[in-house]
Amino acid sequence: MLRRVRIVDVRDAAKDVKAFHFDDALEFVPGQFIMVWLPGVGEKPFSLADGGMIAVKRVGPFTSRLFELEKGDYLWIRGPYGNGFRPRGERIALVAGGIGIPPLYALAKLWRDKFRKITLIYGARTEEELALLDVGRYVDEVIITTDDGSSGKKGFPTDVLKEMREEFDQVYACGPEAMLKAVLGIMEYRNVQISAERYMRCGIGVCGSCALGRYLVCRDGPVFDGRIVSGII
Repeated sequence: MLRRVRIVDVRDAAKDVKAFHFDDALEFVPGQFIMVWLPGVGEKPFSLADGGMIAVKRVGPFTSRLFELEKGDYLWIRGPYGNGFRPRGERIALVAGGIGIPPLYALAKLWRDKFRKITLIYGARTEEELALLDVGRYVDEVIITTDDGSSGKKGFPTDVLKEMREEFDQVYACGPEAMLKAVLGIMEYRNVQISAERYMRCGIGVCGSCALGRYLVCRDGPVFDGRIVSGII
């Protein structure tokens, strides 16, 4: 059901990324998403970073219009939808690429007491594009990578994961599909959960636009166990 929420805070989270906080604290599982509707503009899915927060990267007309909104303005949302992460393992890695950080931020914040040690491996093209870095409050270790070497290690988060693989008994990942494919390969599709992305229109498994092999990302995901997507991603 579509409902209206009021924006209570808007903050710059990174270059062309804003965090929108609204006044409805949703109950959700990390990895789930909501559909956000703007009258006369359209509707898009966004992963929840917290019960009342989404982080949005400006990439087109919808997000550009969203960036014009301020504290006191309204959004219309429905959800949460989809299947989220499942808490497994004791020494875990969160592998994030670019704007893939929101669902892993939620996992770290809401489930930090479920694990013995949480390591965040977070990569972006440049330092300016690293978002929601206050996630460091909720994890035990943060390892940053940037493509250009402007922050942390020069390279990709998957380079770090490959070196440290044996230290983790479960990996959670969200980011560009090329990164997810590399994560799955490094983990040999075992002990890994990924948050996949596809174009979504309905968010509830009716239109079929978000097909991933025989699965629908909105209904069967967006979080998938690595073994399920073997041969698909």
